[in-house]
Amino acid sequence: MTLPDPDRLNLIFAALADPTRRRVLSMLLEDDMAVSDVAHPFEMSLAAISKHLTVLAAAGLIRQERRGRITWCMLDPDGMRRASVWMQGFGQFDPVDLDDFERFLKAEMKEWTEE
Repeated sequence: MTLPDPDRLNLIFAALADPTRRRVLSMLLEDDMAVSDVAHPFEMSLAAISKHLTVLAAAGLIRQERRGRITWCMLDPDGMRRASVWMQGFGQFDPVDLDDFERFLKAEMKEWTEE
């Protein structure tokens, strides 16, 4: 798999930054779920959960499929794989020097803000 483009990575990491969306992904690890079932454990409206699902789908982390009148959500492993491939470049399975990683991220952010 080739490295994902920076825009795709931005969408993935922005989606993963939210604890509600991370919880949704954890729930979908178990099985595909209807939108109403995804919304059930959260104290928020169906519209609010739908917005979270839209972000996850735009990032390529989940897929949604209509089956009759019900919209089902399922994980899309390729989305997470893209982020994992990028992270492996930093020695994900080796000890990571977090100071070096922080300097790298600051340099990356500086480049993005200068463009």
